[in-house]
Amino acid sequence: MHVLLLKEPRDGESGPDPYIKELVSHGHKATLIPVLSFKFVSLNTLSDKLFQPEKHKGLVFTSPRAVEAVKMCLEAEERREEWNSSVKDKWNNKSIYVVGKATGALVRNLGLNPLGEDTGTAEVLSRVIIEREDTNILPLFFPCGSIKREVLPTALRENGVPLETLTVYQTAEHPDLEKNLKNYFTEQGTPVSIAFFSPSGVKFCLEVVRRLSGDHLTQIKFAAIGPTTQDAMTAEGLCVSCTAEKPTAEHLAAAIAQALQ
Repeated sequence: MHVLLLKEPRDGESGPDPYIKELVSHGHKATLIPVLSFKFVSLNTLSDKLFQPEKHKGLVFTSPRAVEAVKMCLEAEERREEWNSSVKDKWNNKSIYVVGKATGALVRNLGLNPLGEDTGTAEVLSRVIIEREDTNILPLFFPCGSIKREVLPTALRENGVPLETLTVYQTAEHPDLEKNLKNYFTEQGTPVSIAFFSPSGVKFCLEVVRRLSGDHLTQIKFAAIGPTTQDAMTAEGLCVSCTAEKPTAEHLAAAIAQALQ
């Protein structure tokens, strides 16, 4: 049975995508179609802030792309040496907050020790931050994307925890999205299940998916990676068959397998 995953491939990961691997282990054939394209911005400003850890109380990452932006700032050899010899340790004496395992793993690759990997959503992470942080003079630093949700900034602001945000990447629709979806439906037919991985994915794909699946739309089991994406799907009038308990390949594959029983 064919399952369509509307997500970006894992960066720099060799071998099959973990989501495809998990679905195959449940006996399904999975295909991945990238939905978004990203453009990095303000990297000079980001670099300046990264190399002045004394000006912030800690770091907050809610997406793999934001960590990728940091990695790009460390590409110059002398920057990398300075980071490894002193700067990363200064950050490690502070709090490095992350949402989800994928982002946590990338943060570890930078030599940083993440907190909050099991939170899974910005809502839960904001509660962890509020419990741990007092109302400092120094703000936490939050590099983020242009389409960020205001949940975390709002929760921290309401609880008096200062936060400084910087947009380090802009999100747009993948240039080949419609063409890739058409090819998929032509070659594979209508999938038994379609999984969405972000509210932006819902925004960019849904109309095309509706058009291509036609009368079969009601037969597709729609899956969400988490509650935020589920809300975006429901808001568009989609019937969501299942939502992953946590945003991991294992949890999503298990949820889809159960929905297809």
